[in-house]
Amino acid sequence: MRIITAFAVMLLCITGCSGSGASDSPQASNSSSGSSSSSSSSSSSSSSSSSSSSSSTSSSSSSSSSSSSSSSSSSGGEALYPSYNTNPPAPDMTGMTSTATQLADRITVGWNIGNTLEAIGGETNWGNPLVTNELIQAVKASGFDSIRIPAAWDQYANQETAAIDINWLNRVKQVVQYSIDNDMVVVLNIHWDGGWLERNVEPSEQVAVNAKQKAYWEQIATHLRDFDERLIFASANEPHVETEAQMAVLNVYHQTFVDTVRATGGKNAYRVLVLQGPKTDIETTSLLWTQMPQDSAVNKLMAELHFYTPYNFTLMNVDESWGNQFYYWGEGNHSTTDTGRNPTWGEEATVDSLLAITKQQFVDQGIPVIIGEYGAQRRDNLTGDELALHLQSRNYYLKYVTQKCVELGLKPFYWDTGGLDNNQSGLFNRSTYQVFDQNALDAIMEGARGE
Repeated sequence: MRIITAFAVMLLCITGCSGSGASDSPQASNSSSGSSSSSSSSSSSSSSSSSSSSSSTSSSSSSSSSSSSSSSSSSGGEALYPSYNTNPPAPDMTGMTSTATQLADRITVGWNIGNTLEAIGGETNWGNPLVTNELIQAVKASGFDSIRIPAAWDQYANQETAAIDINWLNRVKQVVQYSIDNDMVVVLNIHWDGGWLERNVEPSEQVAVNAKQKAYWEQIATHLRDFDERLIFASANEPHVETEAQMAVLNVYHQTFVDTVRATGGKNAYRVLVLQGPKTDIETTSLLWTQMPQDSAVNKLMAELHFYTPYNFTLMNVDESWGNQFYYWGEGNHSTTDTGRNPTWGEEATVDSLLAITKQQFVDQGIPVIIGEYGAQRRDNLTGDELALHLQSRNYYLKYVTQKCVELGLKPFYWDTGGLDNNQSGLFNRSTYQVFDQNALDAIMEGARGE
């Protein structure tokens, strides 16, 4: 009850205070953007309870710029890199009138351009072609109404000055434009990006990471400032946080993100922003995250969690000493011959229970939630009856999780690696723009429609 009480207090600030408001490295051959983070999102209960926070939610910030000064300067952030917010225009609410809840109402089910703009070494380095407008058109025509763009930034930045290559800023802007041209809501983040943030949520790293968080978001927000409210910024991806001390640091990173974006002015003064729970894990978040950042804009914040429960079914591709892979999932989908691959935990009742926790913690308090990633890999190495039952299980899983999210008011974004072979999750052939996995796509859309 302490968590709900804390969020109720937070809600009063967000909605009514004047002036305030997974392995951790992704692999091109895997279906998750962070399998360790994602696996804990699947299963683990977390240690510790609610954290001491970096700032009080009941305190009002007088402005975005003054908040930015308190969260960034106090930790030495502004001294490490030049300021990239040199000429912010006045706040501009044109095309930015929706609250976070109203904008969330436009989202039923979203799609990730996974293993692409966040790929280490370049956009095509993990085997996917360059993103085109034709791809986004195909995704939209298939029923998705929103796009999540995982993006890397650090590899494109000067490590002395934190200046991001203008060509990369323009390329990301081009992909955002494709999505906006197709009238889709877009969520753009700083993804794994080599782990500079999500593996360094530590007091000892706070000054350096916070400075980089500020410098990067000054540039990203400024370069994309003129897009209307359909563009949403997301602070991070799967910040590795397991303790109260780490949570306090994550609060600082999130506060810096909010303050920095707001301080760039124009439409960013009113843009909807997304904050990630610790490890984007439901149970860890319910224990450690008791506040949202202060915000000079009213009703403009969302929360983000990811869902890969059970990990043994969705992402695991090698048996471990602590457990085996599950090939099958859900009522009526257990094998009578391959019984060692039937699930021993994490079926419908677990999905219901975990997603209900998120609804209670956030949605019931007036804070929209995106499930920024969910999905399950295809095990195309199976054959015969085993493959048929696995695919039946996978389709049922995708439908069930999608439908449960929609029922509870959560906004699910399918994690698509683009890969079309074993242990991948691609729905589309990104070179031909044709649907590759029609049965999985149908399952997602049936879940979205509540069929």
